Amino acid sequence: MSENKQKRLADIPVSVLDLVHILDGKTAADSYPKSLELAQHVEKLGYTRFWMAEHHNMQGIASSATSVLIGYIAGGTSTIRVGSGGIMLPNHAPLVVAEQFGTLASLYPGRIDLGLGRAPGTDQRTAMALRRNIGSAGEDFPTNVQELQTYLSSENKNSPVRAVPGEGLDIPIWLLGSSTFGAQLAAILGLPYAFASHFAPASLHAALKVYRDNFQPSEQLQEPHAMACVNVIAADTDAEALRQSTSLYRAFLNVIRGTGHPLQPPVDSMNGLWDASERYAVSQMLRYSFVGSPATVQEEIQAFVDETQVDEIMVASTMYDHTARLRSYEILADLFKKVERKTATQEV
Repeated sequence: MSENKQKRLADIPVSVLDLVHILDGKTAADSYPKSLELAQHVEKLGYTRFWMAEHHNMQGIASSATSVLIGYIAGGTSTIRVGSGGIMLPNHAPLVVAEQFGTLASLYPGRIDLGLGRAPGTDQRTAMALRRNIGSAGEDFPTNVQELQTYLSSENKNSPVRAVPGEGLDIPIWLLGSSTFGAQLAAILGLPYAFASHFAPASLHAALKVYRDNFQPSEQLQEPHAMACVNVIAADTDAEALRQSTSLYRAFLNVIRGTGHPLQPPVDSMNGLWDASERYAVSQMLRYSFVGSPATVQEEIQAFVDETQVDEIMVASTMYDHTARLRSYEILADLFKKVERKTATQEV
């Protein structure tokens, strides 16, 4: 018999990953107000976190200056947690990250999350331009995480190098990953762990097992806490959701082809836009994408929670139509409430 307890969707905190897409025919300046509007919208709907990710040299993503955007979003909201999903630590000196997030946490106390990744968030040539030296970036990641933790700790007050602001502030650190490397490190350091299953699903189960089996309690976290990011495209009908999802498929088709384009509008059919091998590759990357009507999405997300036993879900909704994206997050929020009400009725 399985030891897993079934988790109701109502028991799972749900958050947002916004990639701050640049739409075809638009500019980055057009994207930022839309992200703020989305953050304000999901805050009202009761979402837990609003994260943005560091990407560089990508024509379709406007979140390269992630810490700046976090300040913009936090300044326009009041309760939702705002953070990075994530900051690619090898691109930055740990002291700089400590100071930036110390500043954010001072401006918006109790609302800032610091998610860290070890990937470059770009191509190798751009990584070189960012770092100047990329030879040992991955190997230094554990040391750099611990250095960052030191700068943020109150015990560092007697050090000759201090993060001001930052030192002694409550800034939760998350480790992000798409393999077992980050899971192992998060377990050893006793940190919450977020897996990028929205684009790299292959190692999800292995990473969750490594994390849970090797977790060591820390001052920040007493028990393992795992979050998975998934894609959700929800609409009032399955047909409309499938149509909206073609923008997501086209975005990942660009990734596979190595072509950088702004986010393209949905189409009625992907036929003729990809060949069989490309379709297969995209479907593998987007395995954990839940597309459909409320009933369809509810069933698929519940199955995912049952399968993974994750403690939180983060949702990326790559949609060209901003109104449709707002509606998708409305449907998802309402789904969780419906599950709660239905269960309560059954228990009476």
